[in-house]
Amino acid sequence: MNASVAVPETSRDGAPLKPPLKWAGGKRWLVPRILTLWKECGAPRLVEPLCGGLAVAIGLMPPRALLNDINPHNVNFYRWLQRGLTISMPMENRASLYYAHRARFNELIETGQAESEQAAALFYYLNRTGYNGLCRFNSKGRFNVPFGRYKRIAYVRDFSAYRQAFAGWTFSSGDFEAVDRKDSDFVYADPPYDVRFTQYSQRDFRWDDQVRLARWMAAHRGPAAISNQATERVLELYRRLGFEIEILPAPRRISCTGDRTPANEVLAIKR
Repeated sequence: MNASVAVPETSRDGAPLKPPLKWAGGKRWLVPRILTLWKECGAPRLVEPLCGGLAVAIGLMPPRALLNDINPHNVNFYRWLQRGLTISMPMENRASLYYAHRARFNELIETGQAESEQAAALFYYLNRTGYNGLCRFNSKGRFNVPFGRYKRIAYVRDFSAYRQAFAGWTFSSGDFEAVDRKDSDFVYADPPYDVRFTQYSQRDFRWDDQVRLARWMAAHRGPAAISNQATERVLELYRRLGFEIEILPAPRRISCTGDRTPANEVLAIKR
């Protein structure tokens, strides 16, 4: 299947369903290729140790999934979507409101209320309104993305459609090595690119983590696939671990320079 062919995301009742968050490096464009691999395995439970913006999970719509991320804030948002989140607070594309909501979000983090419904609503607003949809935290765990440059934003307030779609999915937050995978699971991982900036959570994702993830994926007894930027050391790492290698031109969705030229990406596969 050609990776450039679009696959419509739908909820189980047939209504259109899209990833609810903006996410740097999202893999909607890669869903057709992963869908082929997943179906070849009999469409088992999907496990994502780094689920990010859920582009792959929503693209596949598996009945069962275990979706983990090191960032607890997107996971909290997804858990509230499972409860039928509805947002009633003000949401406007205005700098003063953005920084007020950002301050409140950081206050909730500092006071131990990061798993609250309000924190989930604020995280959504900050994600949709902040610069380029970035998710970035400083070393103290404070969200520090500046106000964005959008002319208009179509905010969603009623997320009830996601409640049914996520009903058979389990969300967790922690290090990927703590994920309770089974031999029969199809495991897909999309780590932060092998580039200088990797701190989208309080804890940075370094080269040692890239190596640790690749080895963890290679140790899985079932089918696995992992995507990353096709740097020389990434290619060498996956080849050394016995993965099949595919090089694909990836659309560059987010760039501080405005550059949208394709960047080569590797899809490493273990059958």
